[in-house]
Amino acid sequence: MNTSAARWCVLIPCLNEEAAIGEVVQSVLALGVPVIVVDDGSDDRTPEIVRELPVTLLRHPQRSGKGEALRTGFREALRQGFDAVLTMDGDGQHLADDIPRIAAAAQRYPNHIVIGARLLQREQQPKGRRRANGVADWGISWACAQPVADTQSGQRWYPRGALDLVDLPAENFVFEAAILIAATREKGISVVSVPIASRYQGEFRISHFSPIRDVSRITFYTVGQILRHGDVLASYRRSRASRPVVFDVAVT
Repeated sequence: MNTSAARWCVLIPCLNEEAAIGEVVQSVLALGVPVIVVDDGSDDRTPEIVRELPVTLLRHPQRSGKGEALRTGFREALRQGFDAVLTMDGDGQHLADDIPRIAAAAQRYPNHIVIGARLLQREQQPKGRRRANGVADWGISWACAQPVADTQSGQRWYPRGALDLVDLPAENFVFEAAILIAATREKGISVVSVPIASRYQGEFRISHFSPIRDVSRITFYTVGQILRHGDVLASYRRSRASRPVVFDVAVT
């Protein structure tokens, strides 16, 4: 499975995912990929379940937010000498089955962030969430000065250049938006998306994402970045000049 030139791992940040984390991690291990799990202060059996598996487990003593969990995982991946990281959530909404196609896209598009974009079965996505994601795509694409599909997806391939942004001053869910913006504007990294299914049905736990609090934080940060980088109209035009790059290939 680890066929690209880059040495990479899967990073799973998690919080109270005892119902799904074991199956999620084992499905990744079945692909022969190294796994780093960062437990963000769970108070259920999540760490006990992960501890029984052949992975690197790091724990925060208290909840610090998804941004800090990703930051901890990036630092560990760099410490272990990985060139890239593929992130996915621990609640079962992201499937290991999509990893080979994301890795193939990363091999086809070196030095790109690859997003597992929820472009398939979109009828499963609640209408309110779909509208919010659409607004986020519009704004974050503007800040990136390039079109990006599904800026809110947590299943992503980060190349080394993006990992070097580990110390960006952004927390919680803002961190993922900050990485996209800084990588494209400051590192010259482009973005490509791989279609995955929208999965909102099944036994998933209630999302840790707060539509009001976290959308407000992301919006405030994004507007600030649009203004900071200047050329506001030119950036907007570039973000709307073409469709997002989408790559898909069958991997056997």
